[in-house]
Amino acid sequence: MNERPIIYQVFTRLFGAEGKHNTPNSSIDRNGCGKLNDFTAEALADIKRLGCNYIWFTGIIEHAQQTDYTAYGIAKDHPTVVKGRAGSPYAIKDYYDIDPDLAENVTERLKEFDALVKRTHEAGLKMIIDFVPNHVARQYHSDAKPLGVNDLGEDDNTTARFDYNNNFYYMVGQEFSTQNITDSDEADAYTEKPARATGNDCFSAAPGKNDWYETVKLNYGIDYEHWHTKYLDPVNVPDTWNKMLDILRYWASRHVDGFRCDMAEMVPCEFWGWVIPKLKSEHKGLTFIAEVYNPQEYRNYIYNGKFDYLYDKVGLYDTLRNVTAGTSASDITQCWQSVDDINGHMLNFLENHDEQRIASDFFAGSPLKGRPALLVSALMRSNPFMLYFGQELGEAGMEEEGFSGRDGRTTIFDYWTIDKIHRYRHGKLTADETALRDYYKKVLTLCNSEVALRQGLFFDLMYANYSNPLMNTNRQFGFLRYSDKQLIIVVSNFDDIQANIALNIPSHAFDYLNLVPGNYTATDLLTDEQMYLQLYPDSPVNLAISPLNGKVIKITIR
Repeated sequence: MNERPIIYQVFTRLFGAEGKHNTPNSSIDRNGCGKLNDFTAEALADIKRLGCNYIWFTGIIEHAQQTDYTAYGIAKDHPTVVKGRAGSPYAIKDYYDIDPDLAENVTERLKEFDALVKRTHEAGLKMIIDFVPNHVARQYHSDAKPLGVNDLGEDDNTTARFDYNNNFYYMVGQEFSTQNITDSDEADAYTEKPARATGNDCFSAAPGKNDWYETVKLNYGIDYEHWHTKYLDPVNVPDTWNKMLDILRYWASRHVDGFRCDMAEMVPCEFWGWVIPKLKSEHKGLTFIAEVYNPQEYRNYIYNGKFDYLYDKVGLYDTLRNVTAGTSASDITQCWQSVDDINGHMLNFLENHDEQRIASDFFAGSPLKGRPALLVSALMRSNPFMLYFGQELGEAGMEEEGFSGRDGRTTIFDYWTIDKIHRYRHGKLTADETALRDYYKKVLTLCNSEVALRQGLFFDLMYANYSNPLMNTNRQFGFLRYSDKQLIIVVSNFDDIQANIALNIPSHAFDYLNLVPGNYTATDLLTDEQMYLQLYPDSPVNLAISPLNGKVIKITIR
């Protein structure tokens, strides 16, 4: 059976954190930090039981931070170019190493990682890790690189603003200025000369606070300051290409199953089309997921870049967020139609580490408001779905942990112990939290247990109901899934009051899905409620849908 990928994204350092005090901008000792070993066989099995078959361990690779590990031969990072006490996992300091924060025994951190890979696979999960190709920490230095591997920038010609085989871009003759990112006059100021371009394509020696000032942009053979001119030779590729190929090979050889590629569209598509086939020919079954936000580039990164999946952020995520906030549910139709030809390549989600939590005051203010969106995002098509850890518990992300402040997101920069995650791990969830987790478990399990949801045909019912006075297409969205005589009717109610609807199923749906009209016994897969339905063309199906909820009704067609 070809399963749909259902991905559990977990921010690794926060999952097992056991700090006794949560103090903003505080240390690892005070606020706690989870370890790789906290992902026990039972913890992984519980994630599998949730309905997931992949786990994305976010923040595994060593990155810049403010905790002192010099006793282990790891150089200190200057605090001026580190965001938060724990540091951003996207400011990679050593591509060949595991972050020391995550190890119980720092000197054995790679062995602990290998043991985690083994436990993950034994639990029936595939492992995804981050690959951050666009930028590195300002003080990048690999002390774990294999023999014969040169560091990024080690062989650069620092007298050239741009060089095809340089790994970085240089502001020749200029020193990196911290004037826009810190008010500190500390004697031990951070120095960098010549200054290098910053990760968000900031070609200035003085980046601002809103720039990715803690990172350095990598050079893939594009001269950005001269009309984005590409100097790409498919035979003699830029040095950065080969270095990144070696890094991917290194982690693939440690038996990871895939890579979530950070800001993939900031790296030329030609690189991906070169590197991904090489990796896949050497390691069968590898999965590559791209963070791409420009819909005009989707097909380029799928067909030429060879990615398996792309974030559907500016499409379905943004649409469902808006519908949850009050815009018309009928907007979902236009959304899926815009990517219909590539729908199997789109990765759906409602939360991730970059986005605000559903339960936050900045989004919906209640985790229950995410339930109708979940039914659409997870069940509408057969593409992958991703869940962010704590989403299934109603985590709100409303604490002020440190660097990023109180913004409705769970911090990626600070040490912190998340109360809901802590109580989940110790079996102390409230009744409401348990009920929400059970709801997510039911929906995510259906994604692969029901053949119609795993691989079935899709039929949007909205056009047949726009003029239906007994269905509010601004607040309800309905569709069909069908395979092997199994018909599933899904209706989401985005309203906070009960919807008593009469859902029209047009004659075209009967023809397209080869449905046999008749009276049927049906089951609501969310509640196991049995019901009797009259299934006839253009004859409404009467349904009562509770507030902020939905129906997933299964019928076996004769």
